[in-house]
Amino acid sequence: RSKSFLFYFIFLLIFYVISTYGPYQRAQMTGDILLGGLFPIHFGVSSKDQDLAARPESTQCVRFNFRGFRWLQAMIFAIDEINNSSALLPNITLGYRIFDTCNTVSKALEATLSFVAQNKIDSLNLDEFCNCTDHIPSTIAVVGAAGSAVSTAVANLLGLFYIPQISYASSSRLLSNKNQYKSFMRTIPTDEYQATAMADIIEHFEWNWVIAVASDDDYGRPGIEKFEKEMEERDICIHLNELISQYFEDHEIQALADRIENSTAKVIVVFASAPDIEPLIKEMARRNITDRIWLASEAWSGSSLIAKPEYLDVVAGTIGFALKAGRIPGFREFLQQVQPKKDSHNEFVREFWEETFNCYLEDSPRLQESDSTSFRPLCTGEEDITNVETPYLDYTHLRISYNVYVAVYSIAQALQDILTCTPGNGLFANNSCADIKKMEAWQVLKQLRHLNYTNSMGEKMHFDENADLAANYTIINWHRSAEDGSVVFKEVGYYNMHTKRGAKLFIDKTKILWNGYGSEVPFSNCSEDCEPGTRKGIIDSMPTCCFECTECSDGEYSNHRDASVCTKCPNNSWSNGNHTFCFLKEIEFLSWTEPFGIALAICAVVGVVLTAFVMVVFVRFRNTPIVKATNRELSYVLLFSLICCFSSSLVFIGEPQDWTCRLRQPAFGISFVLCISCILVKTNRVLLVFEAKIPTSLHRKWWGLNLQFLLVFLCTFVQVMICVIWLYNAPPSSYRNHDIDEIIFITCNEGSVMALGFLIGYTCLLAAICFFFAFKSRKLPENFTEAKFITFSMLIFFIVWISFIPAYFSTYGKFVSAVEVIAILASSFGMLACIFFNKVYIILFKPSRNTIEEVRCSTAAHAFKVAAKATLKHSAASRKKSSSIGGSSASTPSSSFSLKTNGNDCDPTSVKHKPRVSFGSGTVTLSLSFEESRRSSLM
Repeated sequence: RSKSFLFYFIFLLIFYVISTYGPYQRAQMTGDILLGGLFPIHFGVSSKDQDLAARPESTQCVRFNFRGFRWLQAMIFAIDEINNSSALLPNITLGYRIFDTCNTVSKALEATLSFVAQNKIDSLNLDEFCNCTDHIPSTIAVVGAAGSAVSTAVANLLGLFYIPQISYASSSRLLSNKNQYKSFMRTIPTDEYQATAMADIIEHFEWNWVIAVASDDDYGRPGIEKFEKEMEERDICIHLNELISQYFEDHEIQALADRIENSTAKVIVVFASAPDIEPLIKEMARRNITDRIWLASEAWSGSSLIAKPEYLDVVAGTIGFALKAGRIPGFREFLQQVQPKKDSHNEFVREFWEETFNCYLEDSPRLQESDSTSFRPLCTGEEDITNVETPYLDYTHLRISYNVYVAVYSIAQALQDILTCTPGNGLFANNSCADIKKMEAWQVLKQLRHLNYTNSMGEKMHFDENADLAANYTIINWHRSAEDGSVVFKEVGYYNMHTKRGAKLFIDKTKILWNGYGSEVPFSNCSEDCEPGTRKGIIDSMPTCCFECTECSDGEYSNHRDASVCTKCPNNSWSNGNHTFCFLKEIEFLSWTEPFGIALAICAVVGVVLTAFVMVVFVRFRNTPIVKATNRELSYVLLFSLICCFSSSLVFIGEPQDWTCRLRQPAFGISFVLCISCILVKTNRVLLVFEAKIPTSLHRKWWGLNLQFLLVFLCTFVQVMICVIWLYNAPPSSYRNHDIDEIIFITCNEGSVMALGFLIGYTCLLAAICFFFAFKSRKLPENFTEAKFITFSMLIFFIVWISFIPAYFSTYGKFVSAVEVIAILASSFGMLACIFFNKVYIILFKPSRNTIEEVRCSTAAHAFKVAAKATLKHSAASRKKSSSIGGSSASTPSSSFSLKTNGNDCDPTSVKHKPRVSFGSGTVTLSLSFEESRRSSLM
């Protein structure tokens, strides 16, 4: 009996301590199930220097927060609405214990310990020792807190006991870490999206030089860190990056204001709560700095602490993010019915009433604490709340209040799911269900994670994998009211996080008033925008947003302002003089229609016509001695090859195609080799005839016509094989050369320069051999062979093609083809003129020289010259021999000769026919005599 009494006494003592633990000011109502609440009823605490000379006193909360009190009222309204509902949690009453966090971590933790301690008492299971009717149940969930820094501290503590926490205003992205914050949930979007949205707005208005200010807590630091990353991705620079706190000293605030005032950036991005940013706004207003644009996070974008007429010159035109507004039916009437005498369960009502009417209630503890400087009249508590304008009754856009409403209903719906759960369909072990009368906080947390329902407004509610509710932002602009000069929050756009990039942001620029009155978008860039045709150039030791405008290079362009880089024109285009656009390049090749191409074509045609004319003359006079003496069969082949040479030059004219590129070099190479082979065989044959002293059957066989054609064929076949190998391994093709500014040259890519070198080299080798034989036979009978003229033609050939090599490799475009055409025509005309024009002239204009007698005389004269040279050489050798024996004699040679060919005399003096040389069908007889005058020489 004594032990039972002892336990009962201990329980009463603990119950009393727990029930009174926590901040003395609270809103509390009992029920079957208890919800906790944490709201910033005050903006902060009074700063005292605790020197610990005496026992530390509890800090006092200061500056009443009307919006925070409205959020508290939203929770009470939602609980009353649920308790009065027959559909949701019937026969179950929800109670609440709501504390003021004073927007500080210490006060919030003090209240949170009250929730935790109550739950630990319940875990002792003392019901068997007593039957307590006034027992306070455990807190199964907590709604709050507002600030991210406060929620972070609370979440660390509640997470130890798996007590679910649903925040209505904590948006820090750090709280999405479920490994660290196991029981944290929220009905507000994470700052992960808000930071991206802020960067998108800055990019939308083409700003690149901004100031970033963040609160020095778990809300501001992560938010601004994410914002910095987003800015880096967009190449936007942050000139100043500052931290701020409501507890900064005056000199710190003034130093920060100095840096902002001296900055050239005109846009200030603020990730902070209203109490933290207010000291800076106040200092800016004192200095009358009104040329800045503020970009506000949702934590202060609609705050009554900042939206005051005295600050409006500074903050007018602010662009802010606000949560999507919701609708709470009946909430307006509920707010208007608040009175100190009616709401005895809510101790905050009394202070709210005194702050609203600037008075003291009769039994107010603040009446004794006040001094003579803060005199207020007494009030009855029955004043009309609707006659006073405060943020408390500003229910036009219910954002945070709606989040509180949703949080309470989410907990109630989770409890409803537990209440209606049927065994076998539950979320717990073996699909069991929790007992609503004995449930614990962790079971409610489990149910909340699987929550999925449709609220009274028809919205689907569910928490994602990070325990966040999906939501969007409304973009607001701070206007000045024309009626009373107060702040009006004007909706100017929205940000949808769940659409594709580029379509997330919408802003109606026509609705925005910059700095409260202007419609022109302010300039907040480090450098002036670069005009089209220029690009940004880096300035040493400066951020990338500070640049100088550099003109685009030739072949590049920029067609918009502030281009980071110049775009290279396509291969078929070139930039204009201002480098603002590209125009199509002019296409050039050796055309049939241009004067140069026409001139070359005419020359080629003239060459073909002249060669054809020579061939006609040779065919017409084919039985004349000159035609016969020049080996008429080979001459026909030679003339045909010259026609091919002239014709091949025409393939080089016109737009190059693959087939023309593959045809022109082989056609030129084979034609020239055929031509030079004919000349080589002709020259070599005559030389062999005249150097042979006594023709034999072997000579006659060697000089046969068939063998001559075989030699021509073999020489040409080598060139054909070079062309075949070339076309098989590396065939030439049409090629567009874009290397020249403003012009595209269509040329032929030869495929293999080595193959082209072999083709021309082989041709030159044959020409060199031909030149050697022609030079050696240059003194043969003039009417019999054209060796002298062949020598000249080969000289012309070498001069042309030696000049061709450097000209070919030093020119470009269409002139490459022109150079080769000129070389082909020059060498072809040289061979045609040197070899055939003299013969055509004799045939047509000097027929007297085109006789057999003329040919025979020429031949005999050549034979005499050869014999005379041999005789003189023999005589000189004899005299030298006689002189060596011992005597000297001198003789004067005299010679006479007579020439006779087939009975026709070339010389009237006939002589004896002593030596005889036979050639062909003619007989040539030579007679030589010498007289020597011997003279005696005295020794």
